[in-house]
Formats: sequence, C-alpha cells, structure tokens
Amino acid sequence: MTSRVALVALIAGVVCAGAPFAQALGAAAPPAVRAPSVADATPDSHGIKRMVVLRGLDKITGRAIDVSAPVGIPVRFGSLTITARYCYTVPPEEPPETTAFLQIDETKAGAQATRMFSGWMFASTPALNALEHPVYDVWVITCKTEAPAPAAGAPPSEAGAGAAPAKTGAAPDLSKP
Repeated sequence: MTSRVALVALIAGVVCAGAPFAQALGAAAPPAVRAPSVADATPDSHGIKRMVVLRGLDKITGRAIDVSAPVGIPVRFGSLTITARYCYTVPPEEPPETTAFLQIDETKAGAQATRMFSGWMFASTPALNALEHPVYDVWVITCKTEAPAPAAGAPPSEAGAGAAPAKTGAAPDLSKP
C-alpha cells in the first residue's frame, strides 16, 4: 500500500510542473529565491560584470529551461552545479558568436562533487564542446554584460559633450596653413 502512495505522489510531483516532491505531498513551499542577475556577477579586471545565459535540457522530462549563471557564482540545474568563469559576445557588426568558459560539477547524495565539464562552450556550435551527461544537456545561448558606472568627477567624454567623435585613421586637413 505504501508503495502505491509513493508512486502516486511521485507521479503527482512530475505532473505538478516540476514541483519538488515535498510540495507534491502538500508540504509547505520553501521561500521564494530571487533569480540571479548580472549585478550578482564578479567583475572582471576591467570592472565589467557578465552573466551567461544557458539552456539546460532534462532528458528524462524533456523540459528545456533557461539558466542564468553570473560569472563566479555557482548555480544549480538539477544535480549539476554550473559555475561560469567567463563569457563574451562579439559586437553586432561581426559574425554572431558567444563563448563561455564553464565548470560543471555533479553532486550526488552522500558523495563528493564530480567535475563533469571544464572548458569553453560556443553558442554557434553547441556540439563542438558539449557536456556529456546521461540526464542533462547544457549549451550556451548568450552573454549579458553590465558596464561599470563612470567614476565620480570624471570629465565627460567628447562624444557625450556634443562634439563630433574623433575620426581614427582620417587624413589630416591640409587645406589650412
């Protein structure tokens, strides 16, 4: 009889749109956790904060979920802990490409974390360097950045002051003596 109750509860947990097993049994819901943002990221040497947006596929349920991973902050996706170390998206005038350096560990109950992946992933070729895991697929979608605020008391830039931006590589004006 208890195995039927457990089976029904397990099925209810899957049907409840991925609700944790305890919630399917009617337990109190845990407090809401704020989604990570670019502001949570560790700034790089230039003071820029970055966050990689990944898509994770749970092969058991067939559900794809977007995962936001600020650089330097470990985030959970199922039994995986994903830590983004760097991400970069090229400027819009270049061919589209986003690269990210990720470290992905798997944590099983009662065991020490196991490194499943450490390396670069490319958005344009997700199969080139992919996470090889029996339950999860993870690939890069894009990178978001937050530039640092200008320093207090810094002089305004020429472009910001209304002056025309300086041309680089322009020929000198020889018409005036």
